[in-house]
Order: sequence, then C-alpha cells, then structure tokens
Amino acid sequence: MDKNLLESIELPYGVKKLNNEQLKELCREIRLEIINKVSETGGHLASNLGAVELTVALHYVFNSPEEPIVWDVGHQCYTHKILTGRDITGIRTENGLSGFPKSSESEHDAFVAGHASTSVSAALGIAEAKKLKGDYSSVVAVVGDGAVSGGMIYEALNNAGRSGTNLVVVLNDNEMSISPNVGAMAKYLADIRSKEGYFRFKDRLQRDMLKIPVIGKGIFKIAKSIKTSLKDFYYGSNTFEHFGFVYLGPVDGHDVAMLIRALRRAKSLKCPVLVHVNTVKGKGYEPAERLPSKFHGVAPFEKESGELLKPPQKSFSDAFGESLCKIAEKDASVCAITAAMTDGTGLRTFAEKYGDRFFDVGIAEEHAMTFAAGLAAGGMKPVFAVYSTFLQRSCDQIIHDASIEPKHVVLAVDRAGIVGGDGETHQGIFDIPILTAVPGTTIYCPADYAELDRELNTAFASDGVQVLRYPRDIEKAVPEKYRKEYSDFDFFDNNSENLVVCFGRIFVSACEAAEITGASVLKLGKVFPIESEAVRIAAEHKNVFFFEESVEHGSIAEHFGCELNKIGFCGKYIFKCVDGFVPHMKVETAMKIHGLDTESITELIRKETL
Repeated sequence: MDKNLLESIELPYGVKKLNNEQLKELCREIRLEIINKVSETGGHLASNLGAVELTVALHYVFNSPEEPIVWDVGHQCYTHKILTGRDITGIRTENGLSGFPKSSESEHDAFVAGHASTSVSAALGIAEAKKLKGDYSSVVAVVGDGAVSGGMIYEALNNAGRSGTNLVVVLNDNEMSISPNVGAMAKYLADIRSKEGYFRFKDRLQRDMLKIPVIGKGIFKIAKSIKTSLKDFYYGSNTFEHFGFVYLGPVDGHDVAMLIRALRRAKSLKCPVLVHVNTVKGKGYEPAERLPSKFHGVAPFEKESGELLKPPQKSFSDAFGESLCKIAEKDASVCAITAAMTDGTGLRTFAEKYGDRFFDVGIAEEHAMTFAAGLAAGGMKPVFAVYSTFLQRSCDQIIHDASIEPKHVVLAVDRAGIVGGDGETHQGIFDIPILTAVPGTTIYCPADYAELDRELNTAFASDGVQVLRYPRDIEKAVPEKYRKEYSDFDFFDNNSENLVVCFGRIFVSACEAAEITGASVLKLGKVFPIESEAVRIAAEHKNVFFFEESVEHGSIAEHFGCELNKIGFCGKYIFKCVDGFVPHMKVETAMKIHGLDTESITELIRKETL
C-alpha cells in the first residue's frame, strides 16, 4: 500500500487514479491531518471528520472546478481544501486559510458559504448560467449539518426540481432523520440501487420496453407505476421526489466504493438528483464521536484526550443564560428560542430547567423571529437568542411581524462586534444599522455581566422590540474609578475638554486610554434611542471621540453625530468604526487594525488634540 498519499499524488486529479484500498488509506491520512491541525488552531472538527469519505468520493467522480462543488454549511469543507492542494496549517488564523469556502482563496471554492441553507439556490444559479452558455456539465450542492431545517432550502428545491439542469444535491445526513427510510429492507434496497449492474439493467429494460411497437409506452408506464408502488410500500414515500428530484439512497457515507457508485449514477442521469448520504459526526475520533456538539466548533485541544488546552471561562453568553434563568424562575411567561444554537447562546441550563418554555426551531432564523412575535401575541414573553451574523436573516420579520404592530420580543444578540476566526461571514457588525432603522426598537449594550443582568431585566419590563447585544468574549476588568451603578448612560468627568464616547467591551479600552490622556468618558448602556442628556453632556466638550464595533453607516456613532449637529455642536467630532468586511484573525488584531484598541484610541486622541 502506498504511503503518504497526500504528498505523493497530484491533487485533486490524482484521487481518480487510486484503487479502493488506496482511497481508504487516503481517507485515513486526511482524518489524521484534520485532527492534528485543528487541535492546534481550533475549528470545526466533528462535521469535517464526518465528511471525509464523501469529499474524497466527490473528487473521484466530479471534476472541480469545471464541475463546481457548493458547500452548505461551509464548515464541512476542510477535506475539500486539502484535496485541492491547500495546507490547513493555521486555518482560521491570520494569514491562514479561511474556515469556510472562499472564492478568492481557490478556484475550487465555487461560492462563499458561512450561513446555512444557501447551497441549492447558489448551485442552481450556477447550473442555469452554465446551461445558458451551452454547458450541460454537472453542478454539485453538498447540504449538511442541519441546513435542511432552513426554509430557503425548500424554496430552492421547489425551483430546482423542474429546472432541467444537471444539478446533484448531496444530502449529508449526520444528525436528523430526514426520511423514514430505515431498517434492513431500506438498507438492502439502497445497496442494490447503488450498484452499476442495477443501473445498467434498469436502463436497458427501459430502452427495450419503449422499442415495443404500439404498446411499448403503455407497458413502461404500468411497470413504472408498479415499481413506484412497491418502492413506496417497502421504502417509504419521499419528499424530494415530489419536488422533482430523482432520489438515490440512503448511502453509507463512510463506504467510499458505494459513494462513488451512487455519485456516478447521479452524474449519469443528467437531471436534478438528490443523493442521501448517512454519515457520523466526528467519525474516526472517539471524543468527537461521543460528544459531537462539543467538537462542532472547538478551541485548541489535546489530541490524545480531547481536553481543551485552556479551560473555558465564563462568557457573556453564560452570563446571559444565568440571568435569563433567574428571570424565568419568577415569571412563568418567559420563553426562550434558539435557531440550533442551544449551547452557543448559553441556553443549555434554561432548556434543562424549563423545557416546556424552550424552543429550538432549527436553522430557521426567519421563522424564529415570527414565532417569537406569535408567542408575544399570545401573551408570553419570548427571548430569541441568536448570533448577530444570523440575525441578519430575520430582517423582514423584525420589521413586518414584530414592529408594525409592536410585539414585546427580546432579542439576545450574541457574538456582536468582531468575532475572530470565523471571519467575514460571522462578524457581528451589521446588526446595529439594521436595528436602528426599525421604529420602536430599543438597544442595550452591556460592558460587563452586572450591566447585562440589569439591562436584560429592563428589556423584559419594557414594551416593543428590546435588543440586548453582547460580544463573544469574557468580562474584562474595569479600572476602579470607572465603576458606577449602571444607568442608561454613565459620565466619568475628568475635567477635560476631550470626551470619549463608547459602549460595550470597548469601554475597558476607553477607560485605559482616558487614564493616559486625561480625557473624560461617556459610556452608553442604552445605546438607542440615544438619550438627549447624553448628547447635551457631550456637546459641552471641545473634542468628542466615538469608538464602535459596527460598520460606519447606520452606526450609533453616526446617529450620535447627527444628534450633536441638531443642538448646534461646533466642536470637533471624530468617530471610528469597522471599515468593511473583517477577515479571520484574532479579535485583538482586528481591533487594532480598525483603531479600536487602547493604543489606537490613545494615539487618535493625542493626534487630534495637539
């Protein structure tokens, strides 16, 4: 058997020259490579280990980039990156590879994919574009990790099934039961249907029937009807076939030979086909197989034991979960909603204590928002805990369903601001411009856990859409002189003509810069609507500086400047926000690049006040 296949074959096309035993060895090497590299940098481990054989089979059958592979969600693409000649050392770190597909990184990455349920829409668009140019080669969409719980997938399937394109949708089923095709008979039929001999016999029989004069078409229709009835009786009816797809599967997602047979068949049909593949998250690494949720997105860990190199610390997400449980203990109308992020949003304890008031709706943020509005209309007090980057998908529902006829819904916006290794697709820098455009919305941004607790209680006691946004971070220590009983805003007067305005975790850096420069500090707790008294205090200073983890247009800083202008402020107003999309890098590095760290704040104050 060949050794070090990854180093000895030409990628990706050398995969096609390997025999079955070599393909198994290649999968073993790739799995070790992923474990070794992710243990050093952190990343999405379980989903990638589960997709190794599938990805190898895809590159064996299809010709990337001529036959594009669109990944959904993109965090299962590490094997794809390896097979297309990329070194995943330092993945998700500055100057390393992105943890998601990225067209600027490689021609083999057909479409960016950091959010779920987009692949079929994108792949269908690519396929239709190819068809318009006279190219009828295949396009592949790999759907997995719960993406089929998102409604966008079904919109796309409904459109794609009647498109006449050579679209192959691979359903990587690793968590949920998508269809009732289980048991010995289903597995037996799946095995038979994935064999070349079966396909050749079926095609030959169809041709021979249709050649029979006069009655050929009728016999074929009757035979097809009988076959369909028998298949439905033994195998179960299939939703995907109702969409217009030919359905193949379920296929063992860790049997390379079977995967290759099924994918070859899908490619040969030259019509919309769905290949249902069953895989195991974390396959080949016992800790990840045993605890796939823990190893979904994981920090650096010790390979032998699977233990994290640094024990986790209490985060803002944890603090939110604790505060919510205390509120729910006293108020039976409080409900919590998550879009497949129970652990990530700190709701695990709430789910265990108050299961009847906890709702995991799957990756369906649009539904989650309107569902929350419905709960509110029914007299409950819902909180929808969601990452900032995924809240973007609920924009219409916030406006139409929660705000026109105001509903009391609390949005707990996690991962607000810069997030680090997940890069452009996951930065929480767009929620403020979206939310401030919606009438009746109130936004709070705590600087520490105590303020988070107070603001969450205030949000539940108020009306309309109430937003609590906080970072992916732990609480940082604030200098003693800048600690107060929290209110909608706090002013720390250092008898200076210079004022720093900020909110959230930037408050710590602002305090440190104020200690160096002597500037006064205005910390906003309720950041929107902006308190008129806070604007009046700011206008008493000669130079006002505003620092914010948000894109500039629509930012609180921009709104604050408008309010200053309204009352005739004649001093200097300078604000720093996030400039454009932020690639994957450490949070500290990104903050420095965008002028939001202590040193940068200090330098700007000194530069503008010389």
